[in-house]
Amino acid sequence: MNYIIIDLEWNNAYASKVSGFINEVFEIGAVMLNEELYVVDTFSCFIRPQISKRLRGKVKRLTNTTNEDVFSGITFNQALSEFGRWVGDSENIILTWGDADIRVLMENNRYINSVQRLPFLSVYADLQKLFHRIKKLPSKEQPGLVTAAEIVGINVEIFSLHRALDDSLLSAEIFRRIFDAEKLKEISVKADDKFYDRLEFKPHNITRLNHPLVDKTQLSYNCKYCGLPAERISEWKYSKQYFRADFFCDVCNKEFKVGVRFRKYFERLEVSKTVKEITDLPDSDEKTPNQGTVARSESI
Repeated sequence: MNYIIIDLEWNNAYASKVSGFINEVFEIGAVMLNEELYVVDTFSCFIRPQISKRLRGKVKRLTNTTNEDVFSGITFNQALSEFGRWVGDSENIILTWGDADIRVLMENNRYINSVQRLPFLSVYADLQKLFHRIKKLPSKEQPGLVTAAEIVGINVEIFSLHRALDDSLLSAEIFRRIFDAEKLKEISVKADDKFYDRLEFKPHNITRLNHPLVDKTQLSYNCKYCGLPAERISEWKYSKQYFRADFFCDVCNKEFKVGVRFRKYFERLEVSKTVKEITDLPDSDEKTPNQGTVARSESI
């Protein structure tokens, strides 16, 4: 079993074929570890752009890469072919820090070859997800590569950050320090049709109240004080990812602004609700003419 950790660098470029922007890969770096987690080989190459004519200034500064560097590289298809030969036929797991690199590689393959499948990919694992699980981090905390390295005590100054090979070497060092065979097995997935469908799926917010996935029972609010249903006193309006409406509890004489978001993921629907209580400030000799109402917010 080999563990192959990949990192990419890419440049955001306008692609006329799709009338939109695409993250065009210009560098691939990878590290191959054996079962004892020793580095047995590395891979690195520049990919000559086929969409963009030059690297963005921010990308050049961040990666310390020039236009001459990337335009001296090989084509995307040559890079995939050479990388596939380098991976070989041995049993392996491909890992990346987060799944963005695999998504971008799929996007490039689909744009150039009209095929989303990556020929070298059979089993995949998200190293960031593995790190998150092993370190038992809060669900909303998704550390970047540098932060993760610092958490496990790696000196990042010895790596040339934002270069594909060095970032893959840094990822490999993190992998060695947190390695857990059972937890890795838990998050590893076979690169079958469902895998590609999941990666291709783009999470999105539902923007129509009459959408069949909208749970109408979520479009209500019980007063936080008395627990009784509050009356909706305004129409639902979609704004900034949320359906929003005003509610009033006549028992407690309280008014609330309620927001409900329905976000669709590949295999689940996430419902988020926020509440802002609108309260009059108490009368006081110190009250200024400009004082009016205060909104206290909470998430439920």
